[in-house]
Amino acid sequence: MDTNKLIVIISGLGLIALIYWFFFGKKREVYEATNGEIEIIVKGGYKPEIIKLKKGKEVKLTFVRRDPSDCLEEVILPDFKIRKYLPLNEPVTIEIKPQEVGTYGLHCGMNMYHGRIIVS
Repeated sequence: MDTNKLIVIISGLGLIALIYWFFFGKKREVYEATNGEIEIIVKGGYKPEIIKLKKGKEVKLTFVRRDPSDCLEEVILPDFKIRKYLPLNEPVTIEIKPQEVGTYGLHCGMNMYHGRIIVS
């Protein structure tokens, strides 16, 4: 086996490892709401992106938009029939009381950025 073949094989294995890490290796942070209030920073997406709630408990989701992008100026929770405008650097509170166990989505006005609410 010559040097060129060895370099190609090593490079290929490195790229496979990088692709695997990018798509499968990242662990998303799950925030569990214990006190009934959660602050969500809207900057290049939603942080935290995944929120865990208890069925039947009222929760206040406070969105603070730090990103001037037009896409993120609105948050939509379709399963709760909620659509709110998010002014830049001003907190907007949404109160929800999930009645059923499941996974619910939230997204920006252009459906480019997503988050999840997991109810247990």
